[in-house]
Amino acid sequence: MRIRVDYSTSYDYSSLASDVVQLLRVEPCGHDGQHVLHWRLDTDVDGRLRRSHDSFGNVTHMFYADQPLRRLTLHVSGEVDTWDRGGVVSGAAEPLPPSVFLRTTPLSTPDAAIMALGRECRDDNPLNTCHNLTLALYGGMAFDADVTHAHTDAIHAFQLSAGVCQDYSHIFLAAARGLGIPARYVSGHLLRADGLVVQPAGHAWVEALIPDLGWVGFDPTNGMATTESYLRVAVGLDYLDAAPVRGARRGGGAETLIVSVKTQDPFSPPPQDQAQSQSQS
Repeated sequence: MRIRVDYSTSYDYSSLASDVVQLLRVEPCGHDGQHVLHWRLDTDVDGRLRRSHDSFGNVTHMFYADQPLRRLTLHVSGEVDTWDRGGVVSGAAEPLPPSVFLRTTPLSTPDAAIMALGRECRDDNPLNTCHNLTLALYGGMAFDADVTHAHTDAIHAFQLSAGVCQDYSHIFLAAARGLGIPARYVSGHLLRADGLVVQPAGHAWVEALIPDLGWVGFDPTNGMATTESYLRVAVGLDYLDAAPVRGARRGGGAETLIVSVKTQDPFSPPPQDQAQSQSQS
């Protein structure tokens, strides 16, 4: 499958912002199930862009704006070929030992309720355990973008029984690590089965280390293992390690953030209703 991504993040500041620095994790790496055909990162202001890799093996870019600004837009575009490998991720950069992914973080610390969930899902086969956990979260949580935020932890989201893909993933990580299964957070993009092209954000899921298989991707938000519809960009212990954009600035006052993500198969026409909407606009 070929996945085309067109992704923009725009910041508007109520006053001039200076010393603007952005840490970007928006460029995917190749692995056995993913080949990057081309990828481009642009900004609409002058500045320096430095490409590197972080400790997890993710491609990172540091952007330093040359001058104070009131508005900044980051634009990412590219195409990637993917293959369905039953969720198994192999051939990716692995600079850290698997034991690192047993560590808890403030966003992925379990409480008694999450530990109980893990025990309910536990099976002698770790693969079955992770499938059980994926389905339990899919069936027991409600997707709601209005009840949590970027810094909501697993405990609070599980108490609400609601949240977004980030929250589902943090709860999975907390439960799996509590059972002694190394697990990590993944950020990326999903080519949706319903054909929706324009999305308000990227996607997040998890990978767990399964004996004799290696790292396997699970998406508790959608109740399934990952397929060729998933474009993997960055990994980490939690959202903060794999967030697409994190930044700092001096001044700027109030900030307005607008994110637009278009994910599509360039060989497939858009659904009829979207095609009509595009032609009418």
